[in-house]
Amino acid sequence: VQLQASGGELVQAGGSLRLSCAASGRTFSSYAVGWFRQAPGKEREFVAAIRWSGGTTYYADSVKGRFTISRDNAKNTVYLQMNSLNPEDTAVYYCAADRAYYGLNRWEYEYWGQGTEVTVSS
Repeated sequence: VQLQASGGELVQAGGSLRLSCAASGRTFSSYAVGWFRQAPGKEREFVAAIRWSGGTTYYADSVKGRFTISRDNAKNTVYLQMNSLNPEDTAVYYCAADRAYYGLNRWEYEYWGQGTEVTVSS
């Protein structure tokens, strides 16, 4: 599975963005997908995850209520809708996929995209 993250850009605080994670491979629908982010000088941290069916999602406390993860398996794409953005959300956002694992541990995900940069100005 190859992943391509996109949608990152500069946005003002309070604004919204939608990130996309497009996957190649016809079995993508059987993979769980996670979004992670890494701010300058910080560890990569978990943001959100979604099971292969899309029926179960999981969020970091810092984004709960503001971000929504979803997927369209017909399009081989997972989305991260980000609302009420604040400067603390500034980071490079990565999507990751794994056939067996669903959760917040980045070490468990086998496939990673290249990252898309989100900058939130105050």
